[in-house]
Amino acid sequence: MFEAMQVLRDQADPRFEILLKHGSMSVEIYAPQKQDHQTPHRQDELYIIQSGTGIFSRDGDRSPCRAGDVLFVPAGMDHRFEDFTDDFVTWVIFWGPDGGETP
Repeated sequence: MFEAMQVLRDQADPRFEILLKHGSMSVEIYAPQKQDHQTPHRQDELYIIQSGTGIFSRDGDRSPCRAGDVLFVPAGMDHRFEDFTDDFVTWVIFWGPDGGETP
């Protein structure tokens, strides 16, 4: 049975919203403005680029990204978006235990 989930809005940071949470999983939407000031996260995560283009920096490697791309970041790894367009928006999915899943 499908259970409706409430959208959790973060009034302190308008760049992202938590759209739903269930157990260890959360789905968010992220729209950085001018710069991405992310720090490493405690869970594994997926980014699904919704719109725009940019450069994705992950653990020192840089690669272009655009709408439709799916990017994985293991827990604790340094990453951020750079040189992204004004219309850049990405879905973010976090899941699993603190420290990430064991491969």
